[in-house]
Amino acid sequence: MTTQTPSPKTSAGRRLPRWMTAFGPQIIIALIAGLLLGLLAKNMGTVGDGEPNWLTTTLNTIGTSYVSLLKAAVVPLIFTAVVSSIANLREVSNAARLAWQTLLWFAITALIAVVIGILLGVIMQPGANADAEPPAEYAGGTGSWMGFLTGLIPANFLGLTASSTAVDPETVTTALNFNVLQVLVVAIAVGIAALKVGKPAAPFLALNASALAVIQKVLWWIIRLAPLGTVGLIGRAVATYGWDTIGSLGMFAIAIYVGLAIVLFVVYPVLIRSHGLSIRQWFSGAWPAIQLAFVSRSSVGTLPLTQRVTERNLGVSRAYASFAVPLGATTKMDGCASIYPAVSAIFVAQFFGIDLGFTDYLLIALVSVLGSAATAGTTGAVVMLTLTLSTLGLPLAGVGLLLAIDPILDMGRTAVNVAGQTVVPAIVAKRNGLLDADMYNAKRNGDPFADDSDETADEVTDAVEASVPASAQAR
Repeated sequence: MTTQTPSPKTSAGRRLPRWMTAFGPQIIIALIAGLLLGLLAKNMGTVGDGEPNWLTTTLNTIGTSYVSLLKAAVVPLIFTAVVSSIANLREVSNAARLAWQTLLWFAITALIAVVIGILLGVIMQPGANADAEPPAEYAGGTGSWMGFLTGLIPANFLGLTASSTAVDPETVTTALNFNVLQVLVVAIAVGIAALKVGKPAAPFLALNASALAVIQKVLWWIIRLAPLGTVGLIGRAVATYGWDTIGSLGMFAIAIYVGLAIVLFVVYPVLIRSHGLSIRQWFSGAWPAIQLAFVSRSSVGTLPLTQRVTERNLGVSRAYASFAVPLGATTKMDGCASIYPAVSAIFVAQFFGIDLGFTDYLLIALVSVLGSAATAGTTGAVVMLTLTLSTLGLPLAGVGLLLAIDPILDMGRTAVNVAGQTVVPAIVAKRNGLLDADMYNAKRNGDPFADDSDETADEVTDAVEASVPASAQAR
């Protein structure tokens, strides 16, 4: 989700160079600054009775404040995004078979991706050499099926829980926390109820859609503060855990990109080929959207182009694509919601020396498949990471640690997300006879879009219009 803003001017009226105002270079500069400040803070040692020095305290305050801002947006983002995603199904009430097949293939590909992420985390061991101590607030233990099932039952509408800690005999502190899984359950229930109610729920769904747009805008403002947050997060990590932190984060980034490459260049091509479609034509057809996703880091921002290449290049019926692609932009997240949380959870456990069992790996897979809608197509996967760590009972301090390099990872994650959002509609359309083979196989000669003047495209569209309501066709 990027916006074009005028380059700031100096006092002499000259525009600043793009490398000074673009988001990517700012993150690189922040990483370097955080690393240097962290090394300086570590060399300064401690004061008094082992208390951190002023620089370490400052870096920690900046980093934790940024994480707090992100966490504040998690609950409203999950609720409004999930309700909106479910509400999209009202547009295909007369095409239930297409809807369920689409959701099924979303789940199948997500499961494949999360298994790849788990295997890479176990094999590559990205956080195994950190030897860091778990945070003081970590109570110990990991997830369990009973804890997962009981955690699904909402204690209240917001999934709000309170915990009290005795600082000393005369002082007790109380902290409020949100159970992300319970928020997800409440959102699913409200979304389904809105579908069942029908027309009377239209004002509520319109309000929810408006709220989602506002929350995403606020979240984008918070994300624009990422360079400042990165300085604090990476600086605090280096000051606290030492130089080994950088090596662990580097191995983590490599594991993520290996997983993304496997899904993009192995899994998707195998699925395409198994349905009798050309791998080369899929890549050349979907590439404009994949390329934009890599740069923009937003599935929602890439949505118009994704839908265009799905219809014009891959030959998917416009009536079906108008449902499948927008739904995929909010729920089809193989990069952000499958590979990333799987490797991240394993990394955090290894980084803090916490052992995971077979049940924990099953929980990672289940949460990744069911919780995809929580990512909501926004830049970053903080929501999904928080959801996974919370379910497994792992330290949420790992969120702050991984946020330091998140923008670097998010480019590849978003590209894989969008690639998957073109694969599933093509597969479902092919299985239901709704794919224009001539348009799919057309020679593009370097053009971003195939020539869609062939009458076959209109014939395929007419064939599906009988099963998809006019409201979906007009989207």
